[in-house]
Amino acid sequence: MKELKRLIEVYDKIDFTQRKAALASVVKLYGSSYRRPGARMLITDDGRWEGAISGGCLEGDALRKARQVMSSGKPMVVTYDTMDDNNSSFGIGLGCNGIIDVLIEPVVPDTSSNPFYLFKNFAETTNREIAVLVTVAKTADATTVPLATRWLVQNDGSLIQHTGQALPTQLQQAINLALQGEKPAYGNFLLNNTEVEVFLEIMHPGIQLLVFGGGYDAIPLVNLAKDIGMRVIVTDDCIAHLAPLRFPKADTIKQVDRHQIPGNLPLTRHTAVVLISHNYKYDLAVLTQLLETDVPYIGILGPRKRTDKMLTEYEVAGKTFADQQLEKIYSPVGLDIGAETPEEIALSIVSEIQAFFTRKSGGNLKNKQGYIHDRAGEMDIVVSARDYTIGDTCAL
Repeated sequence: MKELKRLIEVYDKIDFTQRKAALASVVKLYGSSYRRPGARMLITDDGRWEGAISGGCLEGDALRKARQVMSSGKPMVVTYDTMDDNNSSFGIGLGCNGIIDVLIEPVVPDTSSNPFYLFKNFAETTNREIAVLVTVAKTADATTVPLATRWLVQNDGSLIQHTGQALPTQLQQAINLALQGEKPAYGNFLLNNTEVEVFLEIMHPGIQLLVFGGGYDAIPLVNLAKDIGMRVIVTDDCIAHLAPLRFPKADTIKQVDRHQIPGNLPLTRHTAVVLISHNYKYDLAVLTQLLETDVPYIGILGPRKRTDKMLTEYEVAGKTFADQQLEKIYSPVGLDIGAETPEEIALSIVSEIQAFFTRKSGGNLKNKQGYIHDRAGEMDIVVSARDYTIGDTCAL
């Protein structure tokens, strides 16, 4: 989400009375690459760009191709083969071990094909739920089904917006599977009697971090979380702890009574909560309410015996929680990286939150078996295109 918002900011500053622009998007990957499908790069005809589609090896050629697209006004798909370490096509040995398809398209304001209308629609949504962006990445007939046609579909399967055509019913099952598994995928379809290949991209609203407590050690936590793109809300029931100068990077600073949390703060399934107040009674009151919400991650600063004491108090008071609710508690909060200082503790906490929401273990990559990233082939709808056989996976 952070990269997408940055592209939108740059797009909004372009003077289209003087400049032309193009968007390069990674839409398919076989093998490995520095950037995954969904990576984007906004290019203007004065040679400037924002974003990246690789580690720096493909941007130069993409810039040249973008000039062609801006001149012709027609999108194209460029395939880069980086599997050969000795490939000198781009002047260097890439060695990324992947075949990458990059869709390069003109960006023209006030046209239905402008992808930034969809990007803005998603970025400005208030329900903070995932969506699926369906992109035609290959077409046998660009007149019937244009290349780069897109549909943005929200988490309940309903169409949010499109670039020129209504959502074909043939895509609905694939979209539903992508939404259920929250995994991207590819598929070959027959739309309007035209063979097309589509890329189904999961658009994630990003992680929201809710920090309870405005002490000094909350400051590096807020700053680091914002730096990696999280939306951060800081709250306390003591107004003295919520001076805006202490948290200039926070999206929201809000005083909320400790007994009135639900209804006053956005608590979604994409929200991580960290109790970092150092106030036992405050954390006790907040935790009992959070356990009843959809929040999937509740981190508590301090020793485990402190949290155990809270749970004992609940039992004495006759209040019980299901195991599923208690599993949301991460105490002590953070990964075991030997953190001591507030900055190191912040790194430990943010790393654990990132691992939780990406469903990773947080261990060393050198000990990981198999691929670093998940594979689109885990979804049954993935089929091949070009020279891959039916059933082969197209790697993400």
